[in-house]
Amino acid sequence: MGIATPEGDTTSNPTAGWRQGTDLWVFAYGSLMWNPDFRHEEARTARLAGYHRAMCILSYQWRGTPERPGLVMGLDRGGSCRGRVFRVAAPLVPAVMEQVYRREMPTGVYVPRFVPVTLDDGRRVAAWAFIARRGHPQYLADAAPEHLAALIRQGRGAAGPCRDYLANTIAQLEALGLEDKSLGRLLTLVDMP
Repeated sequence: MGIATPEGDTTSNPTAGWRQGTDLWVFAYGSLMWNPDFRHEEARTARLAGYHRAMCILSYQWRGTPERPGLVMGLDRGGSCRGRVFRVAAPLVPAVMEQVYRREMPTGVYVPRFVPVTLDDGRRVAAWAFIARRGHPQYLADAAPEHLAALIRQGRGAAGPCRDYLANTIAQLEALGLEDKSLGRLLTLVDMP
């Protein structure tokens, strides 16, 4: 079940870096955790070092519009992130990679790449993850919590309200026995009158 770990990203080709005939691990840190709309053989909790979960991507489609953007998560540099990984059987990998790529990359705001993660049973695997592209116009750096909360309150797109996205992610983390205190504080701020 080894997976190639290429240097750089896989932006131009959804299946770049995947070695044909091997299973694929997909790292989820936001809506993929609670809405993995692809077939998988195994789901586990995992930790990714070197990146943290952040509400740092302006959403113009799924959780907002160009006129009233919402906010979604990205993996940003520094720290670590606990989330879920899903193992996809080798025969399904090309179709799943294409499907997930279409879902995550309509505007190119992420860099898809293979990153090393540690599973809850101690195994280390390379997982396909979507890293925030800091130079992209939708990347929101260093915004005040009040500004983030305002974007979340106003955001409503094709996948529903931005507040639901945040609340569902927190609920999934709690169900997995994981915690993200910064997301909890942000939701409290969003819900303040």
